Amino acid sequence: MIIEKIRKIVGAILLVSLICLGFSDSVKQYVSMPQEIKLFEKDHFSFHHVIPTFANATQQSTNAFILAQNEAELQVSGQNSGKGEIVYDIGGFPIKKVSVDVLPALKVIPGGQSIGVKLNSLGVLVVGYHQIETDDGKKSPGEAAGIKIGDIITKINGKKIEKMSEVTPFIQEAGKTGNPLNLVVKRNNELIETTLKPVKDHHDQSYRIGLYIRDSAAGIGTMTFYEPKSKKFGALGHVISDIDTKKPIVVHEGKIVRSTVTSIEKGSNGKPGEKLAKFSGEREEIGKITGNTPFGIFGTLNKDIQNGIMDQPIPIALSHEVKKGPAKILTVVDQDKVEAFDVEIVSTVNQKFPATKGMVIKITDEKLLQKTGGIVQGMSGSPIIQDGKLVGAVTHVFVNDPTSGYGVHIEWMLQDAGIDLYNTKQKAS
Repeated sequence: MIIEKIRKIVGAILLVSLICLGFSDSVKQYVSMPQEIKLFEKDHFSFHHVIPTFANATQQSTNAFILAQNEAELQVSGQNSGKGEIVYDIGGFPIKKVSVDVLPALKVIPGGQSIGVKLNSLGVLVVGYHQIETDDGKKSPGEAAGIKIGDIITKINGKKIEKMSEVTPFIQEAGKTGNPLNLVVKRNNELIETTLKPVKDHHDQSYRIGLYIRDSAAGIGTMTFYEPKSKKFGALGHVISDIDTKKPIVVHEGKIVRSTVTSIEKGSNGKPGEKLAKFSGEREEIGKITGNTPFGIFGTLNKDIQNGIMDQPIPIALSHEVKKGPAKILTVVDQDKVEAFDVEIVSTVNQKFPATKGMVIKITDEKLLQKTGGIVQGMSGSPIIQDGKLVGAVTHVFVNDPTSGYGVHIEWMLQDAGIDLYNTKQKAS
């Protein structure tokens, strides 16, 4: 019994000691020290000391950064692209090693323009089943063949299919000859072969396969940025999915055109608002779309475009540089005019890996709130500017609070646009 009591007392003392140690300044400082620092040339990173700490720098091949330190603060200043390390010590004892990666200076031109988006899928997308009235009852050959909603028909009888108009001749020919169609469908990342025999519709005597298909999609959004040398652009900040299947559209080809906002359906709690806009296929094509990813649509512009208020390249901010506080978004709420509106970055996450929900923003601009009620559909992709840097793009609205929504860090959009943000080509060579 006595030994057991002693064990409990010692255990309680150790537990209290560990808790107290966790609240100590030295432990807090150690935990808060970053393991990696990324910054651009001519940028600065500061770390505040709670207890006296000394840092030594070792750098590879080039003077990538400069250290300045005193009893209260350590500052790292990027000089040239390259890598190095900082070793912290307290009282002469090394306690932590931090890698430093200085990236080449990068500037892009922010967008804000309203754009019309037209996407053609890779093959034809199956969006539903159709029960056909035949002499033998209702049938859907497509469903019977094992084809699923969301599948993409890529080949019929060995021929590549790119649009809906190419499907009908195969169906009618197979119906007349009685031969089944040999299909290749893409399901996720798998190619599946199946056969399908069209049946005759009792009403109009035409042959059908019992599938609803689609080969294109259209909508509006907002340009986020473009890189002036390569003309690579990013827009929307989120993936474009098919309205019926909810699956991302696999892009075969696509384009963006200029779009004019004609009116706004104001948002309210439980009901997202919407920009109403018009664009025409005859209007000037301003860029080609080559990618549709969780972080937006990407491609190359045909020429430079302007927003009229911020047409010079500005630096970008990595996710760890974004902070809570005031910012602005660029967007259109009337015709073609891009305007800057006040927002508040309510929260932000220092993301080590790509993720779509990097920050939460709240609209604070009275003019924008009066006009739209907050974030509305069509505003996705509106660039977010903080302290003169492009930090991200608006993505989704909170349905129960249209004044607030998510933003994506610009770091991940640049990566999907094919812009070498981390200087990987030079590092590889």
